[in-house]
Amino acid sequence: MSQRAIVIGAGPNGLTAACVLARAGLEVDLFEANASIGGGARTAELTLPGFHHDVGSSAFPMGAASPIFKELELERFGLRWLHPDFPLAHPLDDGTAVLQHRSLESTADELGRADGGAYRRLLQPLVEHWAELAPELLGPPVHIPRRPLLLARFGLSAVQPAALLARSLFQGARARALFAGMAAHSVLPLERPLSAAVALVLGAAGHAVGWPVVAGGAQALSDALAACLCSLGGRIHAGARVRSLADLPPAEIILCDLSPRGLLALAEPHLTPSYASLLRRFRPGPGSFKIDWALRGPIPWSDARARSAGTVHVGGSLAEIAASERAPWHGQVDARPFVLVVQPSACDPSRAHAGQSAAWGYCHVPNGWPGDATAAIEAQIERFAPSFGERILARNVMGPATLEAGNANLLGGDLSGGAMTAWQTAMRPTPSLYTTSRPGLFLCSSSTPPGGGVHGMCGYHAAQAALRSLRR
Repeated sequence: MSQRAIVIGAGPNGLTAACVLARAGLEVDLFEANASIGGGARTAELTLPGFHHDVGSSAFPMGAASPIFKELELERFGLRWLHPDFPLAHPLDDGTAVLQHRSLESTADELGRADGGAYRRLLQPLVEHWAELAPELLGPPVHIPRRPLLLARFGLSAVQPAALLARSLFQGARARALFAGMAAHSVLPLERPLSAAVALVLGAAGHAVGWPVVAGGAQALSDALAACLCSLGGRIHAGARVRSLADLPPAEIILCDLSPRGLLALAEPHLTPSYASLLRRFRPGPGSFKIDWALRGPIPWSDARARSAGTVHVGGSLAEIAASERAPWHGQVDARPFVLVVQPSACDPSRAHAGQSAAWGYCHVPNGWPGDATAAIEAQIERFAPSFGERILARNVMGPATLEAGNANLLGGDLSGGAMTAWQTAMRPTPSLYTTSRPGLFLCSSSTPPGGGVHGMCGYHAAQAALRSLRR
């Protein structure tokens, strides 16, 4: 008789874990509380009919880099990556924008001789060895590295505060701003150790694999994972909320694509008091405030090249971005917040009607913040794209409470599955990582390594841990 596995939660990590388990020959049932699968990778008409917005993630550098997505050959199930002309643009107040090109050399030229050389020296080793580096970065933080020298070279810069590294490496405001915008994805104050790590990873990924979107929307990625699972004999039960382990049929292993709080709600009576205490101590990071826009046309950035970028970092200088990312950690929202904008219509015309455009942007706010950042976000975009407001046909606004209501893993609007502090990066969410105190019960959400982002690797590593437990 085949062994049975149950996965709870059909986000990218839960779907990936289910595929890995089914591929290993287990009988797999996946339960999802919502009527639709996808979690942070869903697409819906949030504003007007015909405008297809990604509810969560939309640009996928780590999805394109994911070893498990490649291994599962998701293109066989309809996944198509679309690449904009530029992975990233960063507008400045002089009316120009700093562009990250797919080419490392072209980006270096964009930054000038001195800073271009520093940028090249920083990223070239990571780009050239990306195929070897990506699996190391997307694995558990403590492991035996296959490329120790390469990983050590990355680590020497990655452990530094982003603001300090940017000021020590770059002389000009343009390079510093570009690096700061990438570092802001860490959702850490840029003065904190490890905040440079995300900038290095995203910077190198932009050149090695790009920052693509998914043709038709993020839902197509989730649908490809679901089709892969079904092809392996797995079953998906949508609209099936699991409130207790007692609700489940017998199974050798159970994997949970849940937050630590969600795991406690589901299984606390089955956990040791010490393990439950560790879960309660795990802290979410800042929340997010997101707006989706249906637009009459592309965002009218002052530097027209930015209209062809998939992602745009709106925040001005290094100092401004650092102030914005510091504020949520002190219970505040900066008057000029750093806004991450994604404009999938730059390379995917299916997202909106002909001549029109779908876009979204969000800023970081205190966890659970009840306020309204709509005016501040749109003023920041208008600062670098005059008359932006005149192009808005409709908007959909989601503050932290709305984000959490749509996806219970987004506690207080936290998109990262927990604050990416040094301790919570290394011991995520506890020193046992994917394993819980109950035999056969595992955690596979973005609250486990390697953390936030759509790459499926949390699910992959949790599934591998579960399979090892069956072999013991």
